Amino acid sequence: MARDIRKLFEEEQQDSQFKMNEGHEARFLEKLDETLPVETSVKKRFSVLQIAASIVILIGLGFGASKFFGNESIVPTEIVDTKNPSKNDQLKSLGDISPDFKKVEDYYLANINLELSKVKQTPENKELFDGYVVRLAELNQEYKRLSVELTEHGPNELTVSALIDNLKLRLHLLYRLKEQLNDLNTSEEDKINA
Repeated sequence: MARDIRKLFEEEQQDSQFKMNEGHEARFLEKLDETLPVETSVKKRFSVLQIAASIVILIGLGFGASKFFGNESIVPTEIVDTKNPSKNDQLKSLGDISPDFKKVEDYYLANINLELSKVKQTPENKELFDGYVVRLAELNQEYKRLSVELTEHGPNELTVSALIDNLKLRLHLLYRLKEQLNDLNTSEEDKINA
C-alpha cells in the first residue's frame, strides 16, 4: 500500500496534459503589479529616514565639537576620590563587586571629574553654579549611603542599580549645568552686542 511519493509525482507529470495558455505569465505579472504598492513610497520613506539620521548625526558631531573646542577656563571645585570613596576605608564600592562594575564606576567618576573641572565659574553665574554644587553634594552623600548599604547587606540588584543611577544623574546634572552656563553666556553676549 505504501508508495514512494517521488514516483507518484513522476506519474502525475506524465499523465498531465495540462498546458498554460499563451501570455498567462505576462497577464499574471500585470495583475500582480497593479495590486502591489508602488516601491517609490518605500524608497521615499527610507530617504526621509536617512536624511533625519544624517541631521541627528550632524547635530551630535556639532555639539561634540563645540564641547571639545570650547574656550572654557578650568576651575576644579570638587574632585571625587575614586580610591577612597568615603572617610571609612572599609566601605565597598562597585569596583569591589566585579571588574565590569569597576570599569563603569571609573568611567562615570572620571567623566564627572572632567566635566566639573571644565565648568567656568564667574560672579554672574555663581548662584546657578552653587545650586548645582549643593545638588551634587546631596547626590554624593546618597552615594556614600548606598555604599554603606552595599557593605552591610552585600551586593543586590537594587543597590547596584541605584549606585549606577546616582553616577549617571551626577554626570547628567553637570551636562545640564554646562548647557545652562553656555546659554547664560550666550544671552549675556547678545545683550552686550545689542
